[in-house]
Parts: sequence; C-alpha cells; structure tokens
Amino acid sequence: MGIHVDKDVSIYSCGVVLHRLNGVTTFMFDVDVLVGSDHVSKGSFLQLLYRIQCTVYMSARQCNSHSLSRRNLVSSYLSANSYSRNLPCSGKAENYNLFINCGGSNVTIGGNEYEEDTTHLGSSIYAESNSGKWAYSSTGGFVGNKEAKYIAINSSILNMANPELYMTARLSPLSLKYYGLCLQKRYYTVKLHFAEVMFTDDQTYSSVGERFFDVSIQGQKVLQDFNIAKEANGTGKEIIKSFTTIVHGTLEIHLQWLGKGTNSIPWRGVYGPLISAISVTPNFKPDKSKLSGAFLGIAAASCTGIVLTITLIWSFFRRKNNENNGLRGLELQTGYFTLKQIKIATKNFDPENKIGEGGFGPVYKGVLPDGSVIAVKQLSSKSKQGNHEFINEIGMISALQHPNLVKLFGFCIEGNQLLLIYEYMENNSLARALFGPERHQLKLDWRTRHKICLGIARGLAFLHEESRIKIIHRDIKATNILLDKDLSAKISDFGLARLDEEENTHINTRIAGTVGYMAPEYVMRGYLTDKADVYSFGVVTLEIVSGMSNTSYGPKDFVYLLDWAYISPEQGSLLELVDPNLGSNYFKEEALRMLSIALVCTNPSPALRPTMSAVVSMLKGKTPVSFPEVKRSIDKTEDSRFKSLERMCRESQSKSIVMDGPLIDTSISTLSGKESAPPPSASKSKEILQAGTSQN
Repeated sequence: MGIHVDKDVSIYSCGVVLHRLNGVTTFMFDVDVLVGSDHVSKGSFLQLLYRIQCTVYMSARQCNSHSLSRRNLVSSYLSANSYSRNLPCSGKAENYNLFINCGGSNVTIGGNEYEEDTTHLGSSIYAESNSGKWAYSSTGGFVGNKEAKYIAINSSILNMANPELYMTARLSPLSLKYYGLCLQKRYYTVKLHFAEVMFTDDQTYSSVGERFFDVSIQGQKVLQDFNIAKEANGTGKEIIKSFTTIVHGTLEIHLQWLGKGTNSIPWRGVYGPLISAISVTPNFKPDKSKLSGAFLGIAAASCTGIVLTITLIWSFFRRKNNENNGLRGLELQTGYFTLKQIKIATKNFDPENKIGEGGFGPVYKGVLPDGSVIAVKQLSSKSKQGNHEFINEIGMISALQHPNLVKLFGFCIEGNQLLLIYEYMENNSLARALFGPERHQLKLDWRTRHKICLGIARGLAFLHEESRIKIIHRDIKATNILLDKDLSAKISDFGLARLDEEENTHINTRIAGTVGYMAPEYVMRGYLTDKADVYSFGVVTLEIVSGMSNTSYGPKDFVYLLDWAYISPEQGSLLELVDPNLGSNYFKEEALRMLSIALVCTNPSPALRPTMSAVVSMLKGKTPVSFPEVKRSIDKTEDSRFKSLERMCRESQSKSIVMDGPLIDTSISTLSGKESAPPPSASKSKEILQAGTSQN
C-alpha cells in the first residue's frame, strides 16, 4: 500500500509508536509482511493507514464519508481472524456465475456478458460493480511514476480467439483482489484470462521487460512467479488458467507483486499483477429460483462440523478395527455423502460407468442431481489394508490444496462400503493417455508433455517443501497422474502416502508401492525419504518423453526402460528415447533437458538426487542440469538379485504392491537406533533372491 505523506505524522497502535514520518516521503507497505506483531491486526492496520491518508489529504467530513466505510469493509474482511468470513450480501446468495472484462467495457462472448471494469481510480481503492455481483480492491502506488495508469490498453493487433477480452487489462502495483459476491455455496470453475500487452517480442527496449506475480484463490496459492509472456509463449498471446474451488458465499481472487521482474521497462512503473478477464462458472446445475434450505443445512454442517466428522469416522473404525485409532487427531475438511446419493450418481455402480481400477478398488464416474460430475473410488472394507488406505487418503489429501493435486470432495461410510468422492478428471490418467488401449490414447504434443511434467514436479514440490505437513507420496506413477480437461496434471491416490519424518527413515515392516517405480534404497533396505518420490518422478518423466511404459518395456538385456536410458548416454543416442510419434515436432534442447532430469532423479544414490523445487527450476530452464555419471551394469551375474523384481513386475502389471519388509533387512531403525527382529517375510525374501541367483 503506498501513502504519500507531506506532514509530520506519527503512527500509533495500542500506545506504541510504529513509525514516525518526517518530510515528504512515499512508503510502500505490504500488509501481509508488516502485520505480524501483537500490536496491530491486518484489519486495524489498513484502517490506520487509511486514516493517515485522510488526515493528510482530506477534510474531516470526507474522512467520515462512504469511502471510509468502504475501506473499513475491506479491512474487516482482511483482518487476521476473518478469512473464513464473507463480504456482506444484501440478500440470499443467489449468484452462480461471474464474468468480468478487466479494465474494459461490456462485451458478450459465447453468450456470456462480461461486465465492464473501467474504474480509473488510483491506489488504495475498493470499488463495487454496478451489478453488485463483484468488487475489487487495489493497493499500492507505482514507484517513480505518479501518473501511471491502472488500466493497460493494447495498441497492437491481437491474433487470438475473442481479442475483445484482451484489449484492456487491470493493473496494480502491489495487490489486486477481485471478490465474487453472494455466490451459491458450491464448487466453481474459475478461469483467469491473461495476455501481456505492455511488453513486445520485437528487438526494441520493450522486449526485455519481465513481469512476475503470484495468484491465490480462496487464500490458496495457485500460481507462483507467474510470467504471462513465458506461459503464453510470447507477448500479445492469450493464456487461460483454470482452477476448481469451493465458494461459501464470497470468492476471493488475489494477485500480488512481490518485487520480482523489471519495473522500468518500457517506462518507469511498469510492473505488478495484470489480468485481462475473469470467468466463474458453476460445476453444478444452478438453482435460479432459490436455494434449498436442506442443502444449505448440509453444506453448513459439512463445513463447520469438522470435529463431528472426525468423530464419526473414528467411531466407525474403532468398532471395525482398533488399530485405526490414529484418526482422532485429523482435521478433515471434506463433505459426507450417503450411499443412496452415490448409487444414484453412479447408476448403482453400473459397469459402464467404471473408468478405472485403482490399487485397492475400482473407480466410477458419477453425476449428482445438481449436474456435478464426480469420480467415486470404491475400497474394500473387508480388509485391514482397505481400511488403512481409506483413512490415510482422507487424512492426507483433505489437508492439502494445490492446483496439481486432485481434490477430494467427500466420502461415504455406510454398510460395508468405503467410498471416496473426487473431482472428475475428463482425460483419465497419464498412463492411459500414453500407453493405454489405442482407442483411449491421446496425441500429446511436446508442449503438453512438458506442461504435464512441470505440473507433476510442482505438485511434488508442494508436498515435500511447501505444505504445512511434509508428505511422501510413495506411489508416483503414470496411472496415479490424472489429466483434467485442459490436460493439466494432478497427482492422485494418497492411500500409501506417509508423513515425512526425518528422524524415522527406515521401514522394517511394510514396503508399499509399484515395482519399476520404487527407489532401490527403499525396496532393498526400507530406507524412505522424499527422494523416493524424486526417483519415481524420474521414471514418469522418462515415460512422458518416450511414450513407453517403464515396466512393460522389455528388450533383450534390459529389465526396464530405465536401463536403456542409462545406456543411451554412453552410446550417444539419448534422443532415440523420444517418442517416435512426435516425429520432429519437439524441441531437442528441452528433450535433452527432460531426459537428463530423468536420469538425475533416478540416480541410485538418493543423496545425489535433486529436490523437487530444484527440478521445477531445471524444467523451466532456470537451473542447468548436471548430467549424472552413472553406469548401470547389465552383467547378469551382478544383477541377479533384480530378477525377483523383474518377475514381480511382470506379475503386478503396474499395480501397487505391499511387502512385509524390505528385500534386504537392515534390522536398524534410525528412530530407536536399536536392532530389531527380521520381518516375517525375511526368509521368504531370501528364498526369492536365491532362486533368482540359481537361474543364472
């Protein structure tokens, strides 16, 4: 927030002088950064700053006008303890869509009227639309250019669909928020339309400018260091980012500049978030008359009755199996579905609605009465394993929200049914798209493959490094990567996920995952860290580039596709791994980079594998890839111990497996540091290894 002060002003809060402003000075404040002490809340801080601005520039009467009430409205919404609240709604929440032409006049696209957004007011403003369906707030002043405009107008020819939406854009020097007001309490698809119209692709000074900003929806960051021109492959080109979110009355879209990129090209003050249009559409059949009171009751109960939900699940599994008492502490944010609802949605689990087979049960497509499309994962309640996966998946994924993680809508516990309800992914799994039945395969061009790979990397980086709870997925493979209608990748199936416990890295009892994707130190020694996911990611990256399955590839002398990949650099034929279906329609430099990343990630030594945040940087071309010097022997006498894995691979057909212990028991846990008895399957594992040796 920018405040230009030309008087001696002291800022007090709770009797404490925070700053003294002397002379003519411009101060830039970021509320999220400055507000953290016990002296001032976010809300009171915004009010305080506005009152200073009033005192310096306005009369007392102006300070008490409706403008102040508007600032109070925003500050109340932004206060530290009010993120769960909603902006005031004059009546019932009856809105179910929203279309805004940011910075431009009314325009109709595809039968939808995008409302005008032409307010030219400057910094620190809150404004509501004429329709009352939305509002926006902007904070900050453009440094070095007091005359800078808050609406960008394109002057070049735009060669794109619906160029009317991209002729203008709303700008902000620091923070720009759009609020969707009085929306029905359901799931929505939010599409953000961008086009870089202030820089150029020519050889002029304007071509070297760079814009970076972050985007959050409902308080969850969905885009970080977003560069419009790079994402759209050039300036003056549109890029649309689509997200699914749940709205409880008010939708908040927050675009924020954090000081990255240029700020004086092509002139001073060109930086900060920029957006061309916003569309919000319902993932349900809208109730255009009035909302169902019963539905509101259920929605309210599912959102505010988290403790009750935990108790329900915990009580059920306590009766079923005492070993599941660990559910008591989970903070679930999911909804509860009845078995009747699910049967109606899936037509009583009609085989025609079956869209896949997970490691522990089938997956069905369903349609709820309101038109929402869902995916229903059916787990077996007869086995302890099914119970464990059910609890684990709810506990893990309900606490996580990221654009590259599949969303869990809810669950059902009724009779002998254990059901998980997810968002529906129109393009099924990456495995089916790449090497499924020919009728289901998708023609993925190079750009799409790169986008999918980057999406998986971002999702894993979130799990390992950015989430409040650090998680190891343990079963990253092509069948667990789902593709939405825009072919964006989403990581699914958290049934085998574990918390990342740095002090407890050895697992002596239960090795779980998919043969061909599991890291060698995990399979052989039970050593589990987030680097096991990095290894699996490397295998999936190899599959994305080659279009072949790691586990079904079996030429002479090679157990896996990965074996061939390790030999290829020595023979100078690494690019031979690129999917022949691509022909020459790919970028050789990017292909080599992705293949090198795959080999770095699958380094036999976990210590030499990169972190997933480093992988993201490599994929973006920001960080060079150190090509690994790894020579994998194909001497059958040395690798006889892998014969058992090969045999298991052929039998498993890429399904998740569970072993009672590592193939080579270390008998050591770093948690206790004491020796432990060999797992029940240790002798059986030795028999398998001996059998593999004798065959040679």
